[in-house]
Amino acid sequence: MTEGADRSDVFDEHGGGEGTQEHVEREESEREEKERRGREEEHETSYEGKGRGPAGREGGDSDVGGGLGAGDGGAGSDGDSGGPGGSAGIGRPSRVPPPRSSVEDTGLPLPAPAPLVLEHRVLKSLLGAWALAACSGEETAAVEEHLGECGACADEALRLRGAVGLLHRPESLDLDPALRTRVLESCLVRRPPRIPVPEWAAPYDAETARLDALLQDIADAEWHAPVRLRWFEDDGPVSRRTTVAGVIAHLLSVDGLVGVALGLDDPLGGAAERVRAEADVAAAATGVPPGTELPAPEAATPTGRTETYWRASHFPPTRAVRGPWREQSHHLVRTVAFAGGGSGRLAVSYGGFALPLRDSMLDRAFECWVHAGDIADAVDYPYEPPAPRHLHRMIDLAARMLPVSLAERRRAGRAAPAGRHLVAAGAPGRSLRLEIEGAGGGEWLIPLDSPAAVASAEREVAHVALDGVEFCRLAAGHVSPEEAAAGQVGDREAIRDVLFAAAALSRM
Repeated sequence: MTEGADRSDVFDEHGGGEGTQEHVEREESEREEKERRGREEEHETSYEGKGRGPAGREGGDSDVGGGLGAGDGGAGSDGDSGGPGGSAGIGRPSRVPPPRSSVEDTGLPLPAPAPLVLEHRVLKSLLGAWALAACSGEETAAVEEHLGECGACADEALRLRGAVGLLHRPESLDLDPALRTRVLESCLVRRPPRIPVPEWAAPYDAETARLDALLQDIADAEWHAPVRLRWFEDDGPVSRRTTVAGVIAHLLSVDGLVGVALGLDDPLGGAAERVRAEADVAAAATGVPPGTELPAPEAATPTGRTETYWRASHFPPTRAVRGPWREQSHHLVRTVAFAGGGSGRLAVSYGGFALPLRDSMLDRAFECWVHAGDIADAVDYPYEPPAPRHLHRMIDLAARMLPVSLAERRRAGRAAPAGRHLVAAGAPGRSLRLEIEGAGGGEWLIPLDSPAAVASAEREVAHVALDGVEFCRLAAGHVSPEEAAAGQVGDREAIRDVLFAAAALSRM
C-alpha cells in the first residue's frame, strides 16, 4: 500500500500518468520540429546564398514563416504572419537564378580570343590551305605568325602562293568580244531570223555594238578627252588632234557614204549639198563636157567629209553625237538586211575610189574597231580585238587591196618600178607570201607586178610573217613599216614595197 501510495504521489506531482505521457510526446514533437527546421535552414542557405536563409535575414526571426519571407521588411519579419500558411512567400526572391546578361549588351569590349597554339608539323600541313585562303581566322593568324619565325615554311608559302597565282589567271572585267555573237547564234539556232543580216555585214554590226557599249560606260567629262587620230601618208606618219566626241562625228560622217549609196539621209545635210553645188558650178564654168571624170569634191572623200562636218558645227561635238551615229548604224544594218545578199555588189564611192558594198561594210567595221581602240586608250579602258572570224575577213580585205595600193605607189614613184617584170593580165607573175599568225590569220599570195596578174606559188620571191593584230595596226597607220615586227625572207625590195603599201591603206 505504501509503495503504491508513494508511486501515486509521484504521478500526482507530475500531473498523473496520462499527463506525463503527453508531456513526453510533446517534447519529442518539438525536437523533431527543430530538427526539421534546421534541415530546411541549411537547405535554403546553401541554395540561395548568404543572407537569403532564415538565419541570415535582418529580422532575426528564426521561425519557419520568417525564414521563408523577405530579408528586409519582408512579410514574415515581424513574426506575426510567419509559418507555412502565412503570406511570407509573397515577394521573396526566386530560387531559380535569373539569366545572365550578354557581354555584347554591356557595352564593354569583347574578350580577345585565345591564340591558337599548333605544332610545327600541323602549321606546315596548313600552308596549302593558307595559300588558297581556305583557313579559318584562327588558323590564318597562327600560320602567318609562324611564317615570321620559320624561314623554311616562309619559302614554301611563297612558292605555294605563286602556284596559286598561276592557277587563277587574272581576267579582264570586260565581256568576251565573242559573247554577243555566241548568244545571238544560240538564239537564232532555236528561232531563225525572218530577215537575217548578211554574213558580210555581221562584222560591222558587232563592232558598232561594242563601241556603243564602250560609249555608254564613259562619263560626261570623258567625251572631251583628247584623242589623236593617226594614219600614214606620203611615206610618213600624219596625225590630227580631236576629242572622243570628234571621233564619233568622224565615224558618223564617213559611214554616211554607205548610207548615201543605200538611199539614206546624208548626215552632213545641207553642208554636203552646198559642196556638191559648188563643184557643179565650177565644172560648168570650166566647160567640161558632162560625164567627164573630175577630181572628187571635198565632201565626197572621207577626210573632206569629216572636215566639212566639223566646220559646220557651231560648237565642238559633245556626247549628243552618239544618238545620230547609233541610229545611222542601225539603219545601215537594217537596210542591207532587207536588201538581201545581192546588194553586196552595189558600189560605194569614196571619192577617189569605190568599193563594193560588201567590202565597204568590212572597211567600216575595221575603222570602227580601230577608232574604238583610240577612244579606249584616251579614257584608259581595255578593249579587245574583234572575233577571230570577223578579224579574218578584215585582214582578207586588206590583203586583197594590197596590189592596188602597190600599183598606186608605183605610179607615184614611191615603189620600185615593175618594167622589167611586166606580165599580161591574167598571167602568173612574181608573188609575195603574206603569212598572218594568231587569231584570224591565214596565208595570202600577193601579186607584185600588176593588180591584174595572177599570184603564183611557183614564182614566190619573198615571204613575210606578221601577227594578225600587228598587221591591222600597220594597215591602220598606227605603226610604221620600219617598226612592224615581221619575219622576212627573200627579196628585200619587194618586202619593203608591200609593207609600205599596207601602211598606205590607212586614212583618217
